Amino acid sequence: HVQLVESGGGLVQAGGSLRLSCAASGRTFGTYAMGWFRQAPGKEREFVAAIDWSGGNTYYTDAVKGRFTISRDNAKNTVYLQMNSLKPEDTAVYYCTAGSTPAIATMAAAYDYWGQGTQVTVSS
Repeated sequence: HVQLVESGGGLVQAGGSLRLSCAASGRTFGTYAMGWFRQAPGKEREFVAAIDWSGGNTYYTDAVKGRFTISRDNAKNTVYLQMNSLKPEDTAVYYCTAGSTPAIATMAAAYDYWGQGTQVTVSS
């Protein structure tokens, strides 16, 4: 079983930056693919970014390419989402997720564990 705790959300002006962190419990963190999803009010949860078990492969939704960077530190059992050039449309609750398969996945159903979410609000 893996427990995930997100941090780093907050209020930022458009054009600003935030770095989300997700601390994971469990000795098998290094074998999991990790992902970030987000859900805005009145909208469905959507894929943002994912990283494979080694950190060597990443994937992003088109809306955040070039602005967001996902990374991981397996020694610290932590995954990060660096968000730059934030836009008001990035406002959402951001969720960290872990999948028991090591490869990248973009569908929520592929992930087994979810954090409680952290709010990101970008003002215009």
